[in-house]
Amino acid sequence: MKLFLRNVSGEPFCNSKEGIEMTDIEEKRDIKSLTLPQLQEQVKQFSEPAYRAKQLYEWMHRKLAADYEEMTNLPKAFREKCREHFTYTALTAVKVQESRIDGTKKFLFALPDGNLVESVWMRYKHGNSVCISSQAGCRMGCRFCASTLNGWERNLLPSEMLDQIYAITRLTGERVSNVVVMGTGEPLDNYENLLRFLLLLTDENGLHISQRNVTVSTCGIVPGIRRLAEERLQITLALSLHAATDEKRRSLMPIAEKYSLDELMDACTYYFEKTGRRITFEYSLADGVNDTKEDAEELTALIKPLNCHVNLIPINPVKERNFRQSDRRAVDGFKNKLEKNGINVTIRREMGRDIDGACGQLRRSHMIKQAE
Repeated sequence: MKLFLRNVSGEPFCNSKEGIEMTDIEEKRDIKSLTLPQLQEQVKQFSEPAYRAKQLYEWMHRKLAADYEEMTNLPKAFREKCREHFTYTALTAVKVQESRIDGTKKFLFALPDGNLVESVWMRYKHGNSVCISSQAGCRMGCRFCASTLNGWERNLLPSEMLDQIYAITRLTGERVSNVVVMGTGEPLDNYENLLRFLLLLTDENGLHISQRNVTVSTCGIVPGIRRLAEERLQITLALSLHAATDEKRRSLMPIAEKYSLDELMDACTYYFEKTGRRITFEYSLADGVNDTKEDAEELTALIKPLNCHVNLIPINPVKERNFRQSDRRAVDGFKNKLEKNGINVTIRREMGRDIDGACGQLRRSHMIKQAE
């Protein structure tokens, strides 16, 4: 038996790793990935009062219930019916690391099928931010990233992306005000599920996080950027750039073999034209690789025509890679060079440096220990 969810445009999600996933043996739908209208239709089929859908939705997405048993104002028979027909995603924290430097917390969550994903909770003056993963593993192969070292397992469901935020909120007892889809995985490689996640996250009946407080990061999948532009969302798009020439970018990011910088810049311009939202360029600085004055000049020439912001990131060393972090003098010099050329730029504050800070490190170290 095959079951299909509908995406936000009404088309069916494919029964594969490209959309909401169903295994050959799993016939239950994932209830936390349903929109309120879909839930209302399901409740109607159960011959239950229409208001039950709203109650159930609020328990899942506003009260952040970890189980049907917490939904105390719903009749037991209705809860059992839901349990019978739907799976209920509630992630389990396998490991939590807390930085002694700044209080940043890194969470390793177990998915129902045994896969692992990691998320990061960061406290800022303007509110709490959570960085989530969009895939179990990653197939993009960026040279300086630990997320790709064990390859790609599968896409995450909308509910599995959401529950990273929900579980962290439950565990910390503090509200999340900003969400960054910048953890393990390439969000635009999981496009349909990402879109559903954004719809649920920003829905006024749920957490209702403002679209302007959500950032989605991509390594540069040009068709995905253009497709996302057509959605006309008010999220921030962050592009992992890391080099200002095609040759250097190809040495760092395999995706650059497929899409040139000219194609990327055209897609970024298109995104701004459609959404009015400026692009953020993520630029990780590695000693002697991409941190010279010449690199800064080439970056200026590439992005100056765009309405953009540059986020400089002192690279987080990964032991399996040979990249070293640029020293403070090089980072400041790079920043000053960009500013003198009229580029809006900031240096990302390093968070959780003492707790497997780089993307994928905690997941990989845990997997290695499990295999020993």
